[in-house]
Amino acid sequence: MVLSKVLAESLRQAWQQLTGNKLRTFLSLLGISIGIFCIIGVLSAVQSLQDNVSGSLSKLGDDVVYVDKWPWRDNSDDWWEYVQRPYPDHDDYESLTENLATARTIAYWTVPGQRTLKWNGKAVEGGYEIASTFEINQIFNMEIAAGRYWSIAEYRTGSDKIIIGNTLVEELFGGVNPVGKTVKMQGRKYEVIGTLAPSAKDLINFMNFDDAIFVGYPNAARYMNMGNRSEYGGTVAVKARPGIEIAQLQDDVRGIMRSARRLRPREVDNFALNELSMTTEALGNIFGVLNIIGLVIGGFSIIVGAISVANIMFVSVKERTSLIGVKKALGARQYIILLEFLTESVILCVFGGLIGLVMVLGITTILNQFLPAFQITLSLVYALAGVVISAVVGILAGLIPALLAARMDPVEAMRS
Repeated sequence: MVLSKVLAESLRQAWQQLTGNKLRTFLSLLGISIGIFCIIGVLSAVQSLQDNVSGSLSKLGDDVVYVDKWPWRDNSDDWWEYVQRPYPDHDDYESLTENLATARTIAYWTVPGQRTLKWNGKAVEGGYEIASTFEINQIFNMEIAAGRYWSIAEYRTGSDKIIIGNTLVEELFGGVNPVGKTVKMQGRKYEVIGTLAPSAKDLINFMNFDDAIFVGYPNAARYMNMGNRSEYGGTVAVKARPGIEIAQLQDDVRGIMRSARRLRPREVDNFALNELSMTTEALGNIFGVLNIIGLVIGGFSIIVGAISVANIMFVSVKERTSLIGVKKALGARQYIILLEFLTESVILCVFGGLIGLVMVLGITTILNQFLPAFQITLSLVYALAGVVISAVVGILAGLIPALLAARMDPVEAMRS
């Protein structure tokens, strides 16, 4: 009963502060609003960015080891050493395929370069050829939109059959079904047997095959020099068997690669073994720094806002000094006066925090209209965090004025 009266009185006094001197209140609460906007806005943006990038990275597989020339966690001091390394090639793929018992799937691919596709008098430039082994669809879970994948016989015999990405389909064929059509690439005729579904609209898309032209490795090897390690950069991907730890898979891959490349025991690896955790750890550090920056900027704004709210409360105590004296003379306890002013301060700060959350929601809604690939969401957790932070700031900002009011002598207060 007492608390309900205190809350009702605090709401009334807070409303008077909000409506009595609108400009003063607005300027005082502006710091709280900007602080909550900075903190919650940055946290929401960073979390959304992290979810977007992590979602893209997850498509690479957390149980896959990528054998490459360059490490993903690059060290610029070793740049010259990396340059001198040979690229992984089809021989490495064959060595791993024949000897690696802990792998479920092993695939190899290389990108010879950009190609021009021609069909029915039309030409589309900018497509990039990917010469890959048969297993690449098991590594990337490629989704066939129309047609089919290679048969094992077509792959092994090096048939002139290709699978192309969605952008090439739209630009070259328009509304015509491309499956079964014959196109020209580098003067040779290829049959389109399948098309890929559009790549996901991620901010950072590690698997954008919209402009890809997939050719079986045996087919590419018939027309290009695929044996020269230095001519085309290649990658071998090794997917672990169920129950095999990624560390064990790495050790097994390293041993077979060193044996295949005839490295002496004291020689360092001339290849890199990459995995998803390398990238996620590096990105996690970046996201952590961004969160700290948002907290620091928002923290300064909230400190300024808290000082402004404290100023409002001191003014409120001064304006109601005689009323405080009357209440205490009529028997109001110190904690009642204390709770009344603390509640008023909290209400003011929460109101400012809600304004900040509305600002975040408005800005994110606008940005989401212009950035379809990067959707920023304001989660319920962050919204509640904004309210809680505002309430805590209200308690801190109103504590000293509330104590001052609670400890007033009733006689002296009524005389003032």
